[in-house]
Amino acid sequence: MYKIIGADGNEYGPVTGDQIHFWITEGRVNAQTRACPAGATEWQPLGAFSEFASALGMEPKLNIPPAFPTGAPTGPSLETLLDSDYSLDIGGCVSRGVDVLKEQFGLLFSAGLIYLAIECVIAGLGAIPFVGPVFSLVNLIVVGPLEGGLFHLNLQALRRKPASVGDVFAGFRHAFGQLILGRIVPGLLAGLCLIPALITAGFTLLPATLHHQALGPKNFIPVILVGAVCLIPLVLLQVNWIFTLPLIMDKKLAFWPAMQTSWKMVSKHWWSVFGLVMVLGLINIVGVLACCVGLLFTIPLGIATLMCAYESIFSPKTPANT
Repeated sequence: MYKIIGADGNEYGPVTGDQIHFWITEGRVNAQTRACPAGATEWQPLGAFSEFASALGMEPKLNIPPAFPTGAPTGPSLETLLDSDYSLDIGGCVSRGVDVLKEQFGLLFSAGLIYLAIECVIAGLGAIPFVGPVFSLVNLIVVGPLEGGLFHLNLQALRRKPASVGDVFAGFRHAFGQLILGRIVPGLLAGLCLIPALITAGFTLLPATLHHQALGPKNFIPVILVGAVCLIPLVLLQVNWIFTLPLIMDKKLAFWPAMQTSWKMVSKHWWSVFGLVMVLGLINIVGVLACCVGLLFTIPLGIATLMCAYESIFSPKTPANT
């Protein structure tokens, strides 16, 4: 007997192996459909069960392994998701984010405060001479799981599911390594875009500095121009990978499939997602202008808004296949 997760995200079963074989012939399930033997707790792709291999008779369309066995992923299967489309209403996301923040203000404000406090403490320790680099390295390890937990908490609040302030640290309990990689790898790859600007700075500024020559506008113009060009691919990559950490936590993906999935879905309506990112930046600028104290309110609002956009993109309303 087996249980399966349909394309609508609902659990079905227990059903017999013969019933699943019948569903395979009808095309209602495939190699990527999540299944679990009755009485077990670990969900796996149907293609991982040898008893169905011959019936499936093909390679899975998507070979995306789960990053950690914490149950079935939320929402439709990735195969269904990547074949779907969406419409991103930026104003609607902000409005919904405001509503969620008002409904769960104590929870989201406290979670944002914890996040800011941890980051500020690590940043302060990172400024200490000699030992500072050690704390900067610690932040590389901490920030991914911390943000993953913050996204998870906001999704729970958005979906009106049980959540607590302790969920900020959920990323340290689940997918710890994947969240670290999901934060570092996109940053490193995007950072490579700045190499031409650094090389240009080395050739134009370093000789003058070594010869104690005064630096004028002509020395900086090439660096500024090349840097501006380098920002184009950097922004493109950062926007395309913006949902990597939420996908790791919510869809139980490893970091590389999460990056690929975020890229594929964002690319469908890149300018809409870029517009959302610009709006989130403006919201946080308002927080900075309010003596930085406003960040205590704008950061929770920004995260809630981003997760509303995530829901629109990665949890579309789709009919069940089973």
